[in-house]
Amino acid sequence: MKKTVKVSSVLDTAKSYEYVEGNPVQGGVKDVYFSPDRSYVVAFYRTPLQVDQKERIKRIVTMYLTNMKGGNASDYFLNDIFRWPYDIVQKGDLTGIIVPIYDKKFFFAKGYVGSDIILGGDKVGKWFTAPMFRNQQYPLRLDKAELGDWLSYFQISVNISRGVKKLHQMGLAHSDLSYNNILVDPVTKSACIIDIDGLVVPNLFPPEVIGTADFIAPEVLKTKHLNIKDSNRQLPNQKTDLHALAVLIYMYLLRRHPLKGGKIWDLDTMKDDLLSMGEKAMFIEHPTDTTNRVKLDHLKKWDAFWGDPKKIPYTATGPYLSELFKRAFVDGLHNPILRPIANEWETALMKTVDLIQPCNNPSCNEKWYVFDNSNKPKCPFCGTPHSGTLPILDLYYKFKDDVWKPENHRLMVYHNQYLFKWHVSKKVIRNENLTAEDKKPIGYFTFHQGKWVLVNQSLPSMKDVTEGKEIPPNTMVELTEGKKILLSNEEGGRLIYVTLANK
Repeated sequence: MKKTVKVSSVLDTAKSYEYVEGNPVQGGVKDVYFSPDRSYVVAFYRTPLQVDQKERIKRIVTMYLTNMKGGNASDYFLNDIFRWPYDIVQKGDLTGIIVPIYDKKFFFAKGYVGSDIILGGDKVGKWFTAPMFRNQQYPLRLDKAELGDWLSYFQISVNISRGVKKLHQMGLAHSDLSYNNILVDPVTKSACIIDIDGLVVPNLFPPEVIGTADFIAPEVLKTKHLNIKDSNRQLPNQKTDLHALAVLIYMYLLRRHPLKGGKIWDLDTMKDDLLSMGEKAMFIEHPTDTTNRVKLDHLKKWDAFWGDPKKIPYTATGPYLSELFKRAFVDGLHNPILRPIANEWETALMKTVDLIQPCNNPSCNEKWYVFDNSNKPKCPFCGTPHSGTLPILDLYYKFKDDVWKPENHRLMVYHNQYLFKWHVSKKVIRNENLTAEDKKPIGYFTFHQGKWVLVNQSLPSMKDVTEGKEIPPNTMVELTEGKKILLSNEEGGRLIYVTLANK
């Protein structure tokens, strides 16, 4: 039986923790030991910490944790989005932190097909951002039960965006966002940001690492040769987090890196990596500059590793995300102030989910796709055309008396699609603050006797404006071309305008 070791809290000597001795899980700078009941881990830094490093960690486990607990949606952030350290221990000259253990959904239950190599291992994001782990010809491919579908990665991206938004609202920067520091579970559509103890407090605690390769912002790589005290040296901060966030979302949805194209800047591989991710970084799908396009022979060799931009271009993610990808990788790539903030990603992802359609092909791996605004939509992943008519609902808000303006937001209908409060009223914002009551459907769409209908479950003032008729709760209205339906006559209530595609 393995020996357990007891250590006392530095912050409150009345508290103590136990961990099981043995071979620790080794991270970049820490050795991680499990508690006997596996409810927390004790993670010791391998080398003694400096005074300012200890002060940084103390603030993270006290002041910032207290702020998080007292802030909005604290249960969501502390239970779902972060694994936030909550105490400090000391053993000799080594400092350790106490961190709640990951939820079991973040450990592989199946892992590879026919192999138990990664069984029980952490579901770090890198397993889900490369096509090779889905490739039927690849010997080490993930079991389908682990992969989820395309819609899973939208919710994963929403959760990551909300986590980054929260850190930035608190005045912090993560400094090392990458798929190694985020656990994901596509089955439950969950994401969890880890390694919180390295947070950057602007103007107080500088970052200790420049980040993880592939996620480091160009300005950081471009200036890394300068002295750390040089005013021109760029270190990780909130703006560099926003570059990493954009790369993560792009990789989860498209399974390729936005800057790894066909252009070779230097025959020395290390110099080439530095240039292609730093000073010379260029979007592989740049709308007007083809310098860094993925080459055909490159694709044949790398198709197992990276998705093909010609098959599924970034525009397949729909208008809202396409615009943000352009801002992140064209306008803001070398101009950090122009990068989209986390809240913009969250909003765009949510609006895009409202554009998503189920694929009619039961054997399609992705199951969902974003409506491309064409009159003959089809799934870009498997090529299956949409069958039957497709109602498109454009949302309008009341600008002033009898003047309604479009919101640049639409809801695509499919069989058994729901209508929620955030569709009905501008006053209900679809974010982490939604109550359980807010999340209940208040209507649904169904294909009934050859017609598309909206069933009102609980809206008191829904009205068919076109026909001049009330639509009381527990009744339905047919969705026909040009139909106008007022969802609510309360302040902030919206009107929907129906268009039928694929007629």
